[in-house]
Amino acid sequence: MSGSGKRRKFPRDVRLLRHADFERVYKQGRRHFAPHLTAFYRRREEGNTLRIGFTVSKMLGGAVQRNRMRRRLREAVRLNWPEFQSPVDIVINPKKSLLTVDFSDLTKEIGQMFAVVRKFSGKQNAQDPNE
Repeated sequence: MSGSGKRRKFPRDVRLLRHADFERVYKQGRRHFAPHLTAFYRRREEGNTLRIGFTVSKMLGGAVQRNRMRRRLREAVRLNWPEFQSPVDIVINPKKSLLTVDFSDLTKEIGQMFAVVRKFSGKQNAQDPNE
C-alpha cells in the first residue's frame, strides 16, 4: 500500500480539551439537531481555527459502545473536515441510534452540520463592526 493517502489526525489545536470550553459552548452557543446527533457551536473571540469536541454520556452504553461512537464520529468529521477556517468551537453529542446508523448516513449528517456552521460563521463575519 502506498503512503500517498495520509490520514488527517486531530492535533491538539483542533480539539476542545478543557471543561470550561465545553461549558461555554453549551451555555452560549447555538444548537443543530440531526437524527443521530446534536451539535452545539459557538464563535470564539480569539484564534482562527475550528475546534471540535465530543461528549458521549454513560447513558448511551458501556465503554465499548461509547468508544465506538467516538471513533465513528471522529472518522466522519475527518472525512468531512471543512475547508473554511474560522474561530468556531463545536461539541457533538451523539444519540444512541448512532451505533446502528449506516456510516454513509452519518457522514451526510456531519456534512450538513458543517454547512450550518459555515453559514453561521459567514453571517458572523458579515456583521463586522468596522464597517
